[in-house]
Amino acid sequence: MATPSINLISALRNTAAHLKKGAKYQWGHMGQCNCGNLAQELIQVSAAEIHQHALLSRSGDWSEQTAEYCPTSNLPLDLMITKMLAEGLTIDDLKNLEKLSDKAVLRRIPRYLSHNSREDVVLYIETWAKMLEEELLETIELPVFATTTHAPVLVTV
Repeated sequence: MATPSINLISALRNTAAHLKKGAKYQWGHMGQCNCGNLAQELIQVSAAEIHQHALLSRSGDWSEQTAEYCPTSNLPLDLMITKMLAEGLTIDDLKNLEKLSDKAVLRRIPRYLSHNSREDVVLYIETWAKMLEEELLETIELPVFATTTHAPVLVTV
């Protein structure tokens, strides 16, 4: 599972919000699919750039592209995947997002999801963001503040 960070959680939440508001979504388009929409937000590339890079790389969807990912290939899509991994994602996260298949995320969703349904993608991403947020909050330790006791002050008028 991804390494939780404020940036990654924000990107997930923003991706879900954009999809809810009608961002272009087409599962068969590398720049407008599940991973493509997250890539747009997370690494600030356009859907057209993602799709063009995919055409210059190997064939296949994000699941197939990530299966053949090579960090030293210098293929344009591999360079984008490298940037996404640097933001805390894993190859498995990308594969799971494309197919909406992470078992930990799915345990929190009480119904079957279709990997190419906008509404299901939004639900999956929001659930995943919530999980990462909870994990991040568990790592934050707040300082213990010393408390002092003061005797009550009586004010007379």
